[in-house]
Amino acid sequence: MGTAALLRAAGVGVGDEVVVPAYGNVEVAEAVAMAGALPVFADIDPASYCLEPTAVEAAVTRRTAALVVVHRFGRPADVGRLHAVGRRHGLLVLEHGESEAPYDEIAQRRERAAFLDAKLRGVRTPEGGVGHTYQQYVVRVPGNGRPDRDAFARAVRAKGVECRVPVKTPVHRLPEFRRCVSLPETERAADETLSLPVDASLTKRDMQRIASACNVLGGLLQPAV
Repeated sequence: MGTAALLRAAGVGVGDEVVVPAYGNVEVAEAVAMAGALPVFADIDPASYCLEPTAVEAAVTRRTAALVVVHRFGRPADVGRLHAVGRRHGLLVLEHGESEAPYDEIAQRRERAAFLDAKLRGVRTPEGGVGHTYQQYVVRVPGNGRPDRDAFARAVRAKGVECRVPVKTPVHRLPEFRRCVSLPETERAADETLSLPVDASLTKRDMQRIASACNVLGGLLQPAV
């Protein structure tokens, strides 16, 4: 059953608010709107890219009926704290999961992610966390007045490395969901994140090529902190 159907089945609809992330997954906001409710955007945790519990609590009003937790890039959200927020306010808590790969493939992705963790310079590598399956390996490329994420991506692609911007436009910037709301971590993540390949099919030579392509540029960036 989809998110909209689950919300309607729980009695969530017109006049209700549902807290959702703005970093990716426009379909979650669309599902809330399909149920007749209003999506309300809360900020994310900068390490997990999932809803930040304190930000969710700050977004709760007397009209809030539910929140939708989205797991991001293979790293689980802090469901314990988010469910605790739900219990405190009597909210329905739904989880929007990601399709999962077989265990062997996850193990290989983790191996490739560990290689990049050790080799990359000049970008901020992801914080692994418990249970991270690396559906995407997302680094940060801060600008700091130097080559920014988009210039970095163009240069890496020119060296034959496939990479992509995981979230080009946060949902609260889209015309149909535009909100005047302060989401600094969401905005920063949308501007700085870049997904590098860690597919199970990649060879050791492929991984070395990815690291080399990035590190040629890494010296131009502020050291990761």
